[in-house]
This record gives sequence, structure tokens and C-alpha cells, in this order.
Amino acid sequence: MSPELDHKPDDELPVDFILAQVGRQQHKRAHDLLEGLGLYHGQPRLLRVLWEEEGPTQSELAGRVRVRPATMTKMLQRMEEAGFVERRRDSADQRVVRVYLTETGHDIQERVQQVWAQMEREVLEGFDEDERRQLRGYLLRIRENLREKENKQLHRGSQRRHRGS
Repeated sequence: MSPELDHKPDDELPVDFILAQVGRQQHKRAHDLLEGLGLYHGQPRLLRVLWEEEGPTQSELAGRVRVRPATMTKMLQRMEEAGFVERRRDSADQRVVRVYLTETGHDIQERVQQVWAQMEREVLEGFDEDERRQLRGYLLRIRENLREKENKQLHRGSQRRHRGS
């Protein structure tokens, strides 16, 4: 915590600071629960993509999970060693490697979904339905605000690059 925030009451803390704290705590709790299943950061997200559609390429997976290709390679190596996925050459184009779930990768889906459901219950404990709906709405608005800023920043960056060429 920064020194100037150390002495502030919770109701005076900046929203972005509270969001960061909540994000860290949620990440830690999810890590603790998923580690018991042999899964680590980012892997459940990758599994979710494969549960929806098997056989994407590594670069397609990297794009969907929003990680760099090198990070995806490392993630897949770990998941392959743990027996959740396997990589196979494309039968039509041997240069292409596709990713598939193993039986273990399929079998863990229900347990991962149970962890996500548990996290949802824990995070929203003590909230009634109306409060849950309001919170979801506020968070979606915050996310949309940030996306708009990010998109504007990306647009400005691409304009600068085009002007400089």
C-alpha cells in the first residue's frame, strides 16, 4: 500500500486502488483453488477455449487467451507435461500444429467449473440478487470505460505510426 493511502479509511480509498486489491485477492484465491487441480495461472482460460472448440493452432490460442506466442508455447508445454493437452500436426498441412484436449483435459472440466462456481459464491456472499445485478452492471460499465480509452489509445498510436511513415 502506498504511504498516503495507509491512513485513509476504506470509504476514502480511490476506486482503482480497491479494484486492484480485489483483483489481487481474487487471483490469489483462484490460484489456491485451481492449484489443487494441478492448474496454474492462465491455464483454466486456455482450457475454456478448448472446451468450446478443439484443434486451434497455437497462435490462434494465443490470440484468444491474449498472451504472446512464446507464453502460449510455455503454457502448452506445462499442460502437455501434466497430461491436459496434446499437440498434433495438421493432417492437411504438416507445418501447422493444432492443440487438442486429452481425456484428462476433458475430465477436469466439471471440477474447474465447480471452482468457478465456488469463487462466484464466495465473492458475492452476503449480496442479494438486486445488489449482484447492480454490481455486475457497475463492473461492466467500468470495463467498457476502460475499453473505450484503450481503443482510443490504440487508434492514436496507429495514426502516429502512419503519419511517421
